[in-house]
Amino acid sequence: MNILITGALGHIGSKLLNNLSKFKGLRKVYVVDSVKSNNLNVLFNLNYKNIKIKFIHADLLSSTILNKIKDRIDVVIHLASITNAEESFKIKNFIYQNNYGIFKNIVKFCIKKKSKLIHLSSTSIYGKQSSFVDETCKDLLPQSPYAEIKLMEEKYLNRNKKKLNFITLRLGTIAGISHGMRFHTAVNKFCFKTVLREKIPVWTNAMNQYRPYLSLNDALKTIVFIINNKKFDNQIYNVLTSNNTVKQILSIIKKLNFKINIKKTKTPILNQNSYKVSRKKIEKFNINFSKDIKKDIKETLYLLKNLY
Repeated sequence: MNILITGALGHIGSKLLNNLSKFKGLRKVYVVDSVKSNNLNVLFNLNYKNIKIKFIHADLLSSTILNKIKDRIDVVIHLASITNAEESFKIKNFIYQNNYGIFKNIVKFCIKKKSKLIHLSSTSIYGKQSSFVDETCKDLLPQSPYAEIKLMEEKYLNRNKKKLNFITLRLGTIAGISHGMRFHTAVNKFCFKTVLREKIPVWTNAMNQYRPYLSLNDALKTIVFIINNKKFDNQIYNVLTSNNTVKQILSIIKKLNFKINIKKTKTPILNQNSYKVSRKKIEKFNINFSKDIKKDIKETLYLLKNLY
């Protein structure tokens, strides 16, 4: 089996690259990344006896880049996108051109090569909701350009569903350690600010608002399961470990004997009402999800603590 991973030097991609042995029958991996985050070190010391890794340094907005790949590609894991939802307000036009443009190129590539696609969407497309929501929810209210594009991607796939096999995973906010991790998402940012003894930015009324969070280990388990069991059914699945409030996350940090300082903010991305997401549909696959994200928070805090 040959796979292509776009944006493989990032938070999720680097976790996959360090766990390639979990994929059955894997022979070759194409890694395509623009290296804009300067994470080339993710590729260092990747030693697999029976798996060949081929790195392509490229911007996927150019559709001709993918023409360099002559091998059969069985599965594409598409991770290449600008993921900072908060910053997406400042670069709205660019992020539309970049993320959506790259996505369309990937879909066209999959159709041409007859490759299966793992499409990573986001639970942030639900936006303001008054109750538990699942994949049948029609009243989607994305509240950032990043989330709006994810919804556009889902609709684009739906229009092309007769041309390729795919699965869409609406991921909760990632928590956990990887070689390509960044610190703009909630849990990672909270841990980073805590260790540096800096103030944690929290929107005025956000303390008791729920958001879905996903352990990076659970994200890995899900992707491995889908590929190994060929679960490409052209459907959408919520993937999360737990729904948590900001207060609950900060409480976990406190119980680990870390002191926190909070700064009230009016950042648009944090100015959202609470929403909780159901994962009942993905549970039918019997993937062994974690009970919560406490372990991810602890590991992140202790890793950072050892650096300072």
